[in-house]
Amino acid sequence: MRPLIRRRTVVTAGALAIACALSVPTTAFAKGPGGSQFDVEGSNQQDGGKTLESRIVYSGSTGGSHGTRSSGFTPVGDWSPPACWYEPKWTPDEFAEEFQKEWDIPHSSGVGEAHDLAEEHYKNGQPYKDFNKSETGKGMWWDAVRDRSREESGDPAAFACDTATFWVENGETPAVKNAVTPEILAQLAYSRIKVPDTKVTLAPKDTTKVNLPTWAWLDRATFKDVSVTASLDVAGLNISATTTAKPVSLELEPGTSDAETYPASGECRLNDDHSIGEPYAKGDAGRTPPCGIKYLRSSGDGTYKLRATITWNVTWTGTGGAGGDLPDGTFGTTQDITVQEIQSVNR
Repeated sequence: MRPLIRRRTVVTAGALAIACALSVPTTAFAKGPGGSQFDVEGSNQQDGGKTLESRIVYSGSTGGSHGTRSSGFTPVGDWSPPACWYEPKWTPDEFAEEFQKEWDIPHSSGVGEAHDLAEEHYKNGQPYKDFNKSETGKGMWWDAVRDRSREESGDPAAFACDTATFWVENGETPAVKNAVTPEILAQLAYSRIKVPDTKVTLAPKDTTKVNLPTWAWLDRATFKDVSVTASLDVAGLNISATTTAKPVSLELEPGTSDAETYPASGECRLNDDHSIGEPYAKGDAGRTPPCGIKYLRSSGDGTYKLRATITWNVTWTGTGGAGGDLPDGTFGTTQDITVQEIQSVNR
């Protein structure tokens, strides 16, 4: 059996959606107007700028010029940023051109019917006439955009935006779930935050002794707030949102049950000066570190994997004074720790 390519369209003024399936030798979803699925990630333009995929622009701590997704910053709990959303895509002339280009396929069984129904809806007055060209400058055609990485991973949420291409007048907010707003922009910015891959400073550094407290800390200078701004500026819509992540705690996981953490919870909170823990200084050998670990057993010929996970508090502000909290995010790194037995000399 050959895989399916899907197109969807709207057939009546009451927005009755009809999905047509056509067997073709490809596994990709169609990029067609009139409600087709767009396999995109919302990073401005792809394909050498030939295909407009999203008009949203990202700036700040994105880890790249195109606002690519962070590879390790993960929300706490089961919340996740939108895997798909709706945004202004085309002027009437642009939509007409896109429609013609994407439906320029053989009108075999099924596809011909879908094409005719879509043409009735957007071109022949049922309910739109000639792609709404008479309303040029008064609005835009909106369509769904997908987060590419979540689409490619098969995340069902990436396929949830199934409303066909729709017209929105300038200044109006469509009553469609995940239609772009400052809050949606803030959530999309969240998914593109790149936090520093900070290595926790340890003393002793990489090799410690059994029952010897190991101090851990992060300096304020390397432990700063990060933020990403998402902006959308098209005819009739100019909105933006900035999402900011502030580090609040460090959790240490020794990599073995034969260890104790300081404090006992393993969570080192942010100090008043926005650092975490306290640097080891000469003369501190007899003190208990405010943030650290004590290994109770040697690592033998190997090492323990010390995992240091930083929790970030996330907030956002947006156009019109909007703003609020978003779920905390975490980012973890691992370090190899060698633990040796203390050598003694018998006389």
